[in-house]
Amino acid sequence: MSRTVYVNGQYLPETEATLSIFDRGILFADAVYEVTAVLDGGLVDFDAHMRRLARSLGELDIPAPCSDETLLEIHRELLRRNGLREGLIYLQVSRGAAERDFLMPDEPTPSLVLFTQEKALLESPTAKRGIRVITVPDQRWRRCDIKTTQLLYPSMAKTEAVRHGADDAWMVHEGTVTEGTSNNAYIVEPDGTVVTRQLSEAILHGITRSAVLAYAREAGVPIRERAFTVAEAKQAAEAFITSATSLVTPVINIDGHDIGGGTPGPVVRRIRELYIEESRRRLLAADHRSR
Repeated sequence: MSRTVYVNGQYLPETEATLSIFDRGILFADAVYEVTAVLDGGLVDFDAHMRRLARSLGELDIPAPCSDETLLEIHRELLRRNGLREGLIYLQVSRGAAERDFLMPDEPTPSLVLFTQEKALLESPTAKRGIRVITVPDQRWRRCDIKTTQLLYPSMAKTEAVRHGADDAWMVHEGTVTEGTSNNAYIVEPDGTVVTRQLSEAILHGITRSAVLAYAREAGVPIRERAFTVAEAKQAAEAFITSATSLVTPVINIDGHDIGGGTPGPVVRRIRELYIEESRRRLLAADHRSR
């Protein structure tokens, strides 16, 4: 059955949704996006996603298409119309349609697109078995902190990984891991310390990353934010990724080297449980407050 999507003020069947061929998101990838996880019919970390959206728009000087309150209403209406209980909502804001020119228009009218995707997040097969990654050079533009739709290289890297029998790729810059193709990367040291790269323009400031680190610290899990090498990763006790699309997922093999015996480890399993439990608790509390 066709989904209902949202395009520039209209709820439409996906087969009827259109966007101008002159939209700068199409011509220049002049657009930003957010993906919000949906659990139990609720929007996980929605406010944090809206704050990051505002930051991305500000960095590119794209006007906000509407208020956060309106965006929340659109998200909720899409959940209702599509009956989505678990999965994702994708949101994209471009600078809008204009005659093709490298010079950005002075007074753009942004385009706004949203759609839902059903996906098993809680009972994800990859979360149970773990994923295999390869390492590739990080050849993206150097403003990875802005969540733009310039995703061709990450798409190429993930495709290369699958062709090599893996699930994803970790990108490497000057000898250290930056992040995965669509996720933040972590290792676990033998003493149980979780290590992940510090925030900078080299990586996306992940919303799931922020929540996971906060919940882990509250639970007493030691955290170190620093860069780590591929060699360190291959010698780690455990490894994992986080994102709205994967929540917390173990990494069990890097470049053909098994991590932690090639099976998901206890630290990653605990962190995944913490994240899901706390996310669901907060969604339930928010639902009670809204009644």
